Amino acid sequence: MQVRRRSSLWFLLPIVFNILGGLVAYFVIRDDDPRKARSCLLLGAILAAIPVLLIFVPLLVGITILPHFMPHIQAPQMRYM
Repeated sequence: MQVRRRSSLWFLLPIVFNILGGLVAYFVIRDDDPRKARSCLLLGAILAAIPVLLIFVPLLVGITILPHFMPHIQAPQMRYM
């Protein structure tokens, strides 16, 4: 099987559209250049995970440790009828 080299411009797709762009690039160039297709897919997954790691994880950690640093702020009492 002849492996055809594809342009490096395919990396723009996962850079702009994250995991969706990586999937499109993967399925379009997987037969011609499987190594570049896999790299595009991984790049899209990594770029999609960065906001989760930088925003959501610290936010969740901050919410869980907030009561330990501010004990004088009481949570509202829940009253059930």
